[in-house]
Amino acid sequence: MTDMLPRDFTLITATLATMLPFVAFVVIMVFARNHRGISAGLSIGAVAVSLLCALSLLARHWHLETPLQYLGRWLVSGDISIPFGYLLDQTSLLMLAVVATISFLVQVYSLGYMAGDAGFSRYYAYMSLFAWAMMNLTIAPTMVQLFVFWELVGLSSYLLIGFWYEKFSATEAGKKAFVMTRFGDVAFFLGLLLALVNLGNLNILEMNSPRITAQMSPFLITLSALLIFGGIVGKSAQFPLLTWLPDAMEGPTPVSALLHSATMVAAGVYLFGRLFPFFSHSATAMAVFLAIGTISMLLASTMAMVSRDIKQVWAYSTISQLGFMIMGLAAGSYFSGMFHLTTHAGFKALLFLCAGVFIHEYDTNDMFEIGRQGGRRLKVPMICTVIGAAALAGLPPFSGFFSKELILGALADLKNPVWLAAGLLGAFLTAYYTFRLIFIILRPEQIRDESGTASRHDHGHGGYWFMAWPLVILAAVTVVLGLFQSALEAFFKYQPFIPAAGGGHHAWLPFAALGSAGCGLALAWFEYGRRDAARVGFVEKIAPLNNLFAERWYIDRFYRRFLDVFIYGVVSRGFANNDNKVIDGGIDGLCKGTIAGGRFTSWLHLGMIQYRLLTIFVVVVLLALYFFF
Repeated sequence: MTDMLPRDFTLITATLATMLPFVAFVVIMVFARNHRGISAGLSIGAVAVSLLCALSLLARHWHLETPLQYLGRWLVSGDISIPFGYLLDQTSLLMLAVVATISFLVQVYSLGYMAGDAGFSRYYAYMSLFAWAMMNLTIAPTMVQLFVFWELVGLSSYLLIGFWYEKFSATEAGKKAFVMTRFGDVAFFLGLLLALVNLGNLNILEMNSPRITAQMSPFLITLSALLIFGGIVGKSAQFPLLTWLPDAMEGPTPVSALLHSATMVAAGVYLFGRLFPFFSHSATAMAVFLAIGTISMLLASTMAMVSRDIKQVWAYSTISQLGFMIMGLAAGSYFSGMFHLTTHAGFKALLFLCAGVFIHEYDTNDMFEIGRQGGRRLKVPMICTVIGAAALAGLPPFSGFFSKELILGALADLKNPVWLAAGLLGAFLTAYYTFRLIFIILRPEQIRDESGTASRHDHGHGGYWFMAWPLVILAAVTVVLGLFQSALEAFFKYQPFIPAAGGGHHAWLPFAALGSAGCGLALAWFEYGRRDAARVGFVEKIAPLNNLFAERWYIDRFYRRFLDVFIYGVVSRGFANNDNKVIDGGIDGLCKGTIAGGRFTSWLHLGMIQYRLLTIFVVVVLLALYFFF
């Protein structure tokens, strides 16, 4: 339904929700760069209003049966008209609320974490830019508009990852993230062009319509779906473009929480859900997506098993959980993927923000060092970390248990049991590396300064509680969100072109899921938690395997070798030779010919009369012969 009433409450609310962060960004960058308090107040105030608007839209349209679409002309060229507007349905309404909630909590948390940073105002400006781009991406009615904000999300994430640009590693991480995601976006753009040529427009509702099969052949649908999925691979850091995400930890920890929970990296999974009916028309494409999600989930889990950096462990887990979501969606279960996206937003933001408190307190990312310095004495972040870890591992009654079990149920419905086996293996590995980190901090080999003076900060100061309260809220959400599974299923009942949830009931599946997670937890306790534990993992005892996982399966080395041998050694050298020998050589030859011609002409004007008379005589003789004979 298209509604263009200018005073429509829904339209005004959606406009406020999506525009205020951009206004805050402009005002901070132009007028408030030197006013820290005003910058923070503007950014947090804008995202707070956006949050209220998003929750209002969600509550007002909880029982929405038909999508609301607001369209206005944006660009017109001949017969082509590109609209701009909003699409409000179950998918966009829920995602808008999740993004606004995480953005608000992260910005409040940042008041404590970023206090004293020289780039405080610039940080909040970038945060506002990111929130504006992500919110507009979620409610875009056309793929053109979505792609524009998709790229703006990439730009703002580049600015935030490289926020501390004085550090060489931070600038390198920002460039790596920007370049690797652009590779995926090139494929994404080509897929959109292919769809546009065949459909004539890129309206999301029309792309998802069953009529699409009459306008595009199965081959073209498959090709377009695979190309568009390239953007998902880049943005959600899936195989083979997954190595930029751990390096993105060079940014401030609140940035990591924002990028790795419900926003940037989850935008890829959101795009999968947004175009789920379109992708579902190609069984071949869905099989490829399932394979990529499975490979990404398992590879990232193995990398997390040997890492010492607390932020990198959670980054690897993000790649793994995004792979889980893609597995659920590719298995044909729309709700399982979107539900896990929602629960993951809460507990992953919680885990990163807790990590930020430890890092802020002890000036280290090394989980072993955090444990030795007494990290377990920080009660609020420690308890919240355990809650988030239990949800990540899929333990009841936390939210991750419910959403992960739905995905495993979708995998169990598939004919090939390999996918379910991979999912159960992923659940085991997730529980293992998650509680490896927990036991390393809770049960270190030794704790320095048992008197409690190791902490550098007074826990009663305002900055600490600015960081603590968002943790408490997210922990509460993690505990109770799983109980709203039935309500969310009813909410998605009217999502257009999405088949009703089906599949058989597997009474044994919860026991299998809990058994896998329990085995991972038990192994982590045996190696790191018990009193006489050696605190060395079974993988670390096998040097080749440990090196393989620590080196990220040598994926980065392959890219480095590919760049050195093919890009720099063949392509760049070929271009350099062309530039030197063809372009420069041609210009040099022309210049040399001009110089030689000039020298010859100057030689004719040296004042030697005999040569001039001879020249005149020859010319006259030739003219006479021409005219008279």
